[in-house]
Amino acid sequence: MKNRRPLIIVIIIGILLLIPLIAMQFTNEVDWDLADFVLMGILLLCTGFACELVLRNISSTKNKIVMCAIILAIFLIIWAELAVGIFGTPIAGS
Repeated sequence: MKNRRPLIIVIIIGILLLIPLIAMQFTNEVDWDLADFVLMGILLLCTGFACELVLRNISSTKNKIVMCAIILAIFLIIWAELAVGIFGTPIAGS
């Protein structure tokens, strides 16, 4: 199972990236370009593989949960900053 998890992560990321692609076909509210897909793919890959690294290398279940929660919190903060610029940093286009 350990060797299949990276493949499962990549497949899930592909499915997640299909959501905005399909939504773009039905509404003008979603307006992603290639750079948006690439950036979100990289962000999701880094998050998924960071959690995978934690799951493989940390033995305590409590520590695994805490570390993955921290990784997910960092992901959500970066995602929110890129989406709407909650902090007003230059990466958000402010």
